[in-house]
Amino acid sequence: MDQDLGYRKIQRTGRGSYIVSLPKRWIRELKLGKGDQIVFKVKEDSSLLLIPRKILEGRRQTEEPTLKEYRIIVSPSEDPKSVCRKIISLYVVSANIIRIRFKDEETFSKHKMVINNLIKNMLLGSEIIDETSKEITIQVLVDHPEFPVEKAIRRMAILALSASRDAILALESMDENRINSVSEICNDVNRLNLYVIRQLKYGLEKNLFKELGFKTKKEFLGYRIVANNIKSISNSAKNLVNNIATLKDMIKNHLLLLNVPVDKEVYSQILKFNSKAQSLFEESLKALFKRDYNRADKLISEIESSAALESDVITLMSTKKLDPNISSILRLIIENSRRIIEYSRDIAEVTMNRTIEEISG
Repeated sequence: MDQDLGYRKIQRTGRGSYIVSLPKRWIRELKLGKGDQIVFKVKEDSSLLLIPRKILEGRRQTEEPTLKEYRIIVSPSEDPKSVCRKIISLYVVSANIIRIRFKDEETFSKHKMVINNLIKNMLLGSEIIDETSKEITIQVLVDHPEFPVEKAIRRMAILALSASRDAILALESMDENRINSVSEICNDVNRLNLYVIRQLKYGLEKNLFKELGFKTKKEFLGYRIVANNIKSISNSAKNLVNNIATLKDMIKNHLLLLNVPVDKEVYSQILKFNSKAQSLFEESLKALFKRDYNRADKLISEIESSAALESDVITLMSTKKLDPNISSILRLIIENSRRIIEYSRDIAEVTMNRTIEEISG
């Protein structure tokens, strides 16, 4: 229960410091004396919390981290994909241990491989720590200090932009290895995205915005938007290589006679447009991580002037006689590049929203 210990005046010492005397009753109740240390913590509402150091350290010694443990019961009729969606949802809400219990061994056999693949390909830092004929136990081992959110988002962006670039190059080469590589990279992006969501939810739940490098809770939403945008770049790249793979199969099976190669001039301009889009996106992330309002503001002006590049590419395409199948894929590439630019603007606006109060104070 709160106790009112009255008001205390702020006094100023001759050295320019400010002091406030502590209530004698409080000192005596806690058996504090000269030389004892007090920890000061500023709360979100700007109030000040004073905790004797010996009490704070005593709490740390007695408080043991509790693991969040959940159990899933799988019926024989349940679809393995549905079970995987439950596991993903628990992973995202910061589960530490997930126990999956099966009704019988036949149900276990039906789901085992799908769950193993999910853990391997999607759930970063997760391992199966125990397995019987009717139960699988998953533990999430990775923790925030080991792989902070900002570092995970940087890695996501590098992979997503690489996938976008490789997908465009796959059109010219029709290289099977490159096509497969893009799909694998996109899987890595999705895996990192789930990890970022997990960490953001955990940080919000535990009020750890300062530990994540944020100044307010509102910044959690901004980073969630950024992660979504990066995932969308990755998904677009995967959609593009799927279209290219379909085109390649049609040619291979003689369902499509394609004798005209990709027009070099159009292809060169599309690569240039995509390169500009990626450059803007990278710049938007730099402004975000450095909390640079002016850099983000300048970037939006540059984004607005980049619309002419897309118009030039489309105009050039209209002057060429292109195969309709190739033309549709080229337009898809242009659309993907334009979206990357739009995402760059979104991130720049997130940066401005999170820093406007700092430059206007």
